[in-house]
This record gives sequence, structure tokens and C-alpha cells, in this order.
Amino acid sequence: MMQKLRAKGQRESIFNNEVVSRFELYNSLFLTLPFYKIKDTGTLLPLFIKYCEDGVNRHETPAEIIDAFFKKYTQNNSNTDVIDLLFRFIQYIERQVVLFDAVEDASFNKLNASEEQNTLLSYLKKGIDNKALNDKIEALIEDFSLRLVLTAHPTQFYPGSVLSIITDLTSAIKTNDISTINLLLQQLGKTPFFNKKSPTPVDEALSLAWYLENVFYFAAANIQTEIDRSLNDYNLESKKIIELGFWPGGDRDGNPNVHSESTIQVSKMLRQILFRCYYRDFRNLKRRITFRGVEEPIATIQDVLYKNAFDPNIETENIADFLIENLNKIKTTLIEDHNGLFADLASDLIRKVELYGSHFASLDIRQDSRVLRDVHAYCRQSKPIISLFPENYDSLSEAEKIKALSFKSARVNYEESSDPLVDDTLQTIAEIKQIQESNGALACHRFIISNCQQASDILQLIELFLWNGWEEDNLSIDFVPLFETVHDLADAAVIMETLYSHPFYKAHLQKRGNKQDIMLGFSDSTKDGGYLMANWSIFNAKVALTETANKHNIQLAFFDGRGGPPARGGGKTHRFYASMGKEIANKNIQLTIQGQTISSQYGSIDSAEFNIEQLINAGISAGVKEKHNILLDPLHKNLLDAMATEAYDSFVALRKHPLFLSYLERFSPLTLLSKITISSRPVKRNSGGALKLEDLRAISFVTAWSQLKQNIPGFYGMGTALKSQEELGNWDKVVKTYQESGYFKTIIDNCMMSMSKSDFSITAHFANDKEYGAFWKMLHDEFELSKTMLLKLSNHETLMENYPVEKSSIAVRERIVLPLVLIQHYALEMLQNKVTDQEQQAYEKLAIRTVYGIVNAGRNLA
Repeated sequence: MMQKLRAKGQRESIFNNEVVSRFELYNSLFLTLPFYKIKDTGTLLPLFIKYCEDGVNRHETPAEIIDAFFKKYTQNNSNTDVIDLLFRFIQYIERQVVLFDAVEDASFNKLNASEEQNTLLSYLKKGIDNKALNDKIEALIEDFSLRLVLTAHPTQFYPGSVLSIITDLTSAIKTNDISTINLLLQQLGKTPFFNKKSPTPVDEALSLAWYLENVFYFAAANIQTEIDRSLNDYNLESKKIIELGFWPGGDRDGNPNVHSESTIQVSKMLRQILFRCYYRDFRNLKRRITFRGVEEPIATIQDVLYKNAFDPNIETENIADFLIENLNKIKTTLIEDHNGLFADLASDLIRKVELYGSHFASLDIRQDSRVLRDVHAYCRQSKPIISLFPENYDSLSEAEKIKALSFKSARVNYEESSDPLVDDTLQTIAEIKQIQESNGALACHRFIISNCQQASDILQLIELFLWNGWEEDNLSIDFVPLFETVHDLADAAVIMETLYSHPFYKAHLQKRGNKQDIMLGFSDSTKDGGYLMANWSIFNAKVALTETANKHNIQLAFFDGRGGPPARGGGKTHRFYASMGKEIANKNIQLTIQGQTISSQYGSIDSAEFNIEQLINAGISAGVKEKHNILLDPLHKNLLDAMATEAYDSFVALRKHPLFLSYLERFSPLTLLSKITISSRPVKRNSGGALKLEDLRAISFVTAWSQLKQNIPGFYGMGTALKSQEELGNWDKVVKTYQESGYFKTIIDNCMMSMSKSDFSITAHFANDKEYGAFWKMLHDEFELSKTMLLKLSNHETLMENYPVEKSSIAVRERIVLPLVLIQHYALEMLQNKVTDQEQQAYEKLAIRTVYGIVNAGRNLA
């Protein structure tokens, strides 16, 4: 215990010296740079920050704070002058966030060195004298994999040009290169942060591909090298553990801007970027290998790589095996004839080709089940399919529908469709085959059915494939149901039981190695049932789904749809995996990484390697220990059932409050999010209709609350649930559950992280609002109750007491962006008054611009 405290104190000291002090130093340099037309903007900003802090402490309104500041420190106070200077403040603060990111990233290894450990290697050492453990490790390695899937949710605001500056700035800060830092800060000041128009899905893919090319290409290969080395040391065969997935261009759920052409373009782009990476590495290899005996394979590889990297007209095919064969020829010659000189360079490139093939990352296709049902209905009206189904098919029961499915391959003669979603689905199904032929079977092999509510949603999709160019014997596709709402999660095991028992689907799974991926969505379950119920519903669904899969001898992999903040499944993600018991399939870890999670946890090679290792370590340690999960014992399960129900009822009551949605629309930038030029995806699914909570995307829902600094989806109901158990005399049981269950403890820790990024003092003046004052007080009361109960449960004095470095980082970031929060609320407050069209446009733009910096600073706010 003392050792942990010392390590904690040491990290805190490093953070203060390496991050806080250096940020203050470089920030003082940054504020003197004359970037903008307003004189002394950088000089006024510290005064403005202090004014904001004092005003919030006095519970003043944003308008009162800003008006008083301008009267005291500026001479020109017209609306135009005020708005102009506030914009300059925003531009400075945006770049302060980048500077802090770079300083923190530069210190990453120093801050995390004590936590780094090779769990695989440590278990291999333990297995030397323990045959049972050694056998278990070998079996685990054979099955284990980690799949990271990059998604294009609109929470990543930095363009490639800024990401490159951050990378260079981080390197310069590591070496304290003041001259280079100064130049890069000047470059940062003059570089635009945002696009003037919304990106296309292909633009989004290109933006995320920056991370594939500059981070994951190296990080995943470095970790695989360590894994190979550890396995070789113990005479075990190498095993590919890391897989990469990709959603931009393939995820069309609720995004009408993704078309079949986008999917093809992105698959080609991924391939070309990958071969440019290979070519770059190969040129380094060629510069070193200047010996006789390798001329022919060197020339062959150079020609192939160059054409695939730079010739857009080349006829593409999967050439991974061809490259590996020729690279092995080079490696063999180096070992046999040249004492193995530079053989490690050949091994490195071989390893990368084995990891990334000809595709780099697997492109997932995702579409909503309601759309797919419409496509199936459309196809049923065409010859010869029309003769296979009764006219009343849509009104049949689920069992009757499944019985009516024939799974016959057919060449369908379609009449022209007027629905673009139908056309896109049919074209995409046909094009997946083309992508596989060009880039390999792993390039695009998963079709995810979101909002999956019944077994027929998957079986009907299989029929669509058989009617559109695919044969039963060559159906190289994995069909992945996505269960999202609390209700759907509860029904998931029954649906999969139906599928596993179905003769056609059972035969299909056998051809796919008896492996089944199931995606579980966190964001929508949180929006649907609140934080605790979402976590508990997913836990119970995993237990039931694992039991069902085991009964049918299916190797199950859970694909977790996790966003950045705890309210959307983020936070200390690896702790969730480490806390799984033997009742939950955990040999194949799959999760989405998106938005600020990508930049904060995988933004550099150092941080990416660390976080990938953490996930692998979590999976291996959980797999080796295979402890029973105590949450399944009646005492703990009944307790969590009761608490989740209590929290759920509290959250649903809040959602049903007549002021709930109007409060968000009035005081948050929710209605303005659709005007932010960061995403090809609409803010809500029913883009043409009035705003309804059920249509609102979970990411917009969570973002709106985080902008208010209230983070309701990340804690609401927790205090009520805990207080209820205390009043029922069950407090000792709750404490026991917290102390014994790593899963429950992680839920609590992540909840406290979410609350640490809340600050109700900023909106304390809402309490005086005639219409919304009582509603704000209700939110605030639940926050204070939750804070009190969580601190009592954890026996802590402050939130995140166990994570002082993360807590300090949050505090610095929140202080940096406090002016942005107040400027946003000021702009929204002004929009409630009568303003001219020109003023309305200016205030809307002001509010919108603050969103970027607030989310970027939070790193996992959206």
C-alpha cells in the first residue's frame, strides 16, 4: 500500500514539474506572440480568465461577467468590438489546449513508466515450473486477439495540418528546444483549425487515416514485435494478436452522405496509404541491404510496391503473400550469407505485412435494421423472389417469418428503386465482393446490423447477399448484430439462441470457424436508461450471451461500441476488461475508439503503445485468472438489480420531465450542433422533422450536457440509488460489493471522472430563472447527492482521489476552457433577446466556435 502511495506521489510530482510548470513557461511565451489584429489580446486573456473565475464564484451571469470586464479593460464596447475580441480569445484558448496536449504528451513516458509491464512475459515466466498454467497460457494465446476500430464520430476536430504540428511540438518539448517551440507556436497561431464546410465521409476517412499512417502502423508492429520476442523466448509460435478496423466510408447508419462510392473510395485509399508506408520502409531497407544475392527479390518488391503505392490505374489484388514470400527470400539470404546483417529490417517489414495485409484496416459496413427490412421488402416484389413469399409476410409472427425464409441464391430482376437507401444497400452488398478481391478477404468482411431487434433482421440480410451476387458456399461475411437499448440488450440472448439453432445460420457459422461477433452499444443504452442501468444491462447481456454461445460451442467475441466519455462507455476501459469473470467471453477484445479517445489515448506512438498494451494485459490477466465474477452471486446481483432499477426510474423520470428537452435547447448549443462543420453525419436521425429525444443521436445528447458542464448522462440516478440502499439498511452490502467487485468499482471510478468534469457553479445563476430554476435545482441536488454518496462509498474526501495526476490534468484543462464555457453561455443568452439577423449570425458563430475548444480540452467529453 505504501509503495502504491509513493508511486502515486511520484507521478504527481512528475506531472507538476514536467507538465504544469512547462505549460506555464511555454504559455507565457505563447501569449506574447502577436497573431491577430486586436492589439494585446494575449495580454488581456489572463485578466479575462481571472475575471471569469471570480464572476463564477460570485454566481454572476455570463453577461454580467463579460460586460463588467469590457467596461474595466477596454475602450470600445460596441457589440461588434465585444464579439471580435471574444473571437480572438477563443482562438488563443483553442491553441492553449493544443499546447497543453503537446506538453502532456511529451511527458507521457515519464508519467506512465511505473505502470508499464509485460503481463504476457510475466505469465510465461510463471509457467516454467507450472505445467497447468503453461498450458492455459498457450491456449489463451492461440485464441486471444485485440481489435481496435477507428470510427468517424464528430468529436475529433483537429485537421491533419494541426495534428502534424502537435506531433512536432511534442518532439520539441521533449528536448526543450525553445527555438523550434517558438516557431511551431507561431505556425500554430496562423494555421486554421477548422474547415469552412462539412467534410464528406471520404474526407473523414482521410483525416482518421493520419493516425493509421503515423501512429498505428508503427505502434501495433512494435507491440507485435515484443509479443513475438516473448513467445520465441519460450519456444512458442508467433501469433498475430492485433487487428485494426475502420468505420468511415462503411458506417451508413443514419448518415445519408455515405454511399457505395464512398465505400469503394475509402477501401482504395486505405490500400494506397498502406503501400506508401510499405514503400517508405522498403526504401530504408534497400539503403542498408547493398549485398550480392538479393538483387532479384529487391527489384521485384520495389516494382510491386511502387506501382501499388503511386499508380492509381493499377489493377489491384491481394499481394500480401507474394510480398512475404519475397521478403523471406531476402531475410534467408541475409542470415545464410551475410551473418544476419540487417535481417531485423526484413523481419520488421514482414511483420507489418502479416499485420496489415493489402488492406491496412478492415472496413466495417453498418446499417440500421429498419433500412435493411425495407430493402428486403423491396426485393421481395421482384422476380423470381416474389414467388417465394406470401403477400402477408410483413404481418407474420417472427417464427413464421423465419420459417418462410428459403436462402436460395437468385439473380433478381429489379425494377428501378426510388429509395436511395435501398439502392445503396444493394450496391454495397455487391461491392464488398469487389473489395475482398482487390484487398483480401479481411479488407471488408463484417456487416453490422444496428438496432437489431429480432433474429430475422440477420437472416433477412443473409438473403439479401444471396440475391445479390453471393453464393452460400462462398459467403465470406460475418453478420454482427448490434444490441443498443436496455430492452434490446435484455432480449439479445434469446435472439442469438434462435440464430444458433437455425440450420442455415449454424452451417454458415461452421464455415466461419464457429466464431460470432456481437456488438453492444453503450451510448444509446445510456441515453435510454441512464449510466448505471446501461452498465448493468450490458454486463447481464454479456453473461447471458456467453452462456448461450458456450451451449452451442461458439467462440464469442464482444465488440464494444465505446465513445470517449464514461457516459458513452469510455473512461478506464481496460479496467472493465480486466474485471470480467469466467462467465463473460473475453478472449477477443474488440472496441471502437473515436474522437478525443483517438487523439488522447492513441495520438502518439508512445501513448498508443501504452494503451494497446494495457488492453492486451487486461485480456491476458483476466483470461489466465478466470475468476468467478462475484456480481453473479445472489447477494451482489440482487443489490445491483435493485440499484440499477432505482437509477433507471430516476433517469427516466428526468427524461419525461416536461422541461427536459427545452432546457437542453435553451441553455446548451444542442440546436446549433448541426451547423458545426466537423462531420458528415447529421445531429439527429430524423433530420427533416422537429427535435425529438428518440431521434437525437447519443453523441449530440452527451455533448450538449458536457457543454453545460453538467454531464447528466454520466451520473444521474447514482445518488438516488445509493441513498435508497442506505435507507433500506443495505449500506454494508453496497460497500462489500464495491470492495470485492472490480467491475462495480470501475463503474464508480468512471462515474467520479464524469462528475469531476462537471461544474454546477458555472450555471448557478440558473437557480433564479423563473421557468427553469426548479429544474436546474433538481439536477444540482442529484449531483450533490451522488457526490456525497460516492465519496462515502469509496471512503474518499475528493472525487478521483485515487487518480491525482488525471484529476490535476482535468483541473488545468477546465481552467483553460472556463472562458469558452462562459462565452458560449453569453452568446446563447444574447440569442434569447431581440437581435438583428447580423447579430444572430455572429452570436451563433460565437457559440459554435466555443464547442470545439471545450470538447478538445476534455479529451473524452463527447
